Amino acid sequence: MSGPAEREVRDSEAGEAAEREVRDAQIGEPAGRGYLHGHHDAVLRSHRERTAENSAAYLLPRLRPGASLLDVGCGPGTITVGLAAHLPGGRVIGIDAAAQVLEEAEAHAAEQRRATDADLDFQVADVYALPFATGEFDVVHAHQVLQHLADPVAALVEMRRVCRPGGVVAVRDADYGAMFWSPERTELAAWQALYRSVARSVGGEPDAGRQLRAWALGAGLSTVDQTASAWCFATPAERTWWAGLWAERVTSSRFAELAVAGGFAEPEELRLLATGWLRWAEGEDACFVVPHVELLCEVSAAPATGE
Repeated sequence: MSGPAEREVRDSEAGEAAEREVRDAQIGEPAGRGYLHGHHDAVLRSHRERTAENSAAYLLPRLRPGASLLDVGCGPGTITVGLAAHLPGGRVIGIDAAAQVLEEAEAHAAEQRRATDADLDFQVADVYALPFATGEFDVVHAHQVLQHLADPVAALVEMRRVCRPGGVVAVRDADYGAMFWSPERTELAAWQALYRSVARSVGGEPDAGRQLRAWALGAGLSTVDQTASAWCFATPAERTWWAGLWAERVTSSRFAELAVAGGFAEPEELRLLATGWLRWAEGEDACFVVPHVELLCEVSAAPATGE
């Protein structure tokens, strides 16, 4: 057993590590150094399953042939490519802070090139300083991005800047505090509390869904249509897939590293959470619901509030 002196040193080192992570989280994009999940395969396997239809359906009726669209925090590009398919003759750019994930996005776009004739490109960029002209895009979209940012309002201000008057800023984020599951398991409740603590320790807001409207209004986006939708994992295949992802993420992803480095959990505790996820999935009556809030914000000719 360690004595008081050893524990004090360990706690001090953990605190310094957590402070470094906060500073990192405040630099650049959610897919960059501040991205809570990192790019472990379990994370990317989840992202690859996201499509325009299952993750941006609220936006699809607003897309028109020939329009231009910027996809912020595009990750492996599956949503981006899907949106491009709804914009024949248009221009679509996906941006992310992580160059390595954009390589995957470009490969996916090349495979799906026949599905769209839109001009599609990917590039590294920072949401706080977008390298585009004011009013350059008809639509600016971000899925599961704002929850990872230290200053989501500043990001929305920049997204509004590059959207033309009359265009649309579209954002969708989950709300971890509102997620629910059945049957109850203490491990999943512990996971939920741990996730929210770790996310906030690096400058994010895991309960972003409920904050979106306030953030949009703070960014001067006055015309806001708000809706909600959810992912539901209930079939045996869905449960096995979802639980397997999180069992890996709580033990092997950057989230796990931050949880341990920040003093929020020990590795053995994370292994117990992983086991709890897998056991939850075995229940025939099990389901897990991930609620999302969605905003369609029409950009006015001038900001609704001063800056």
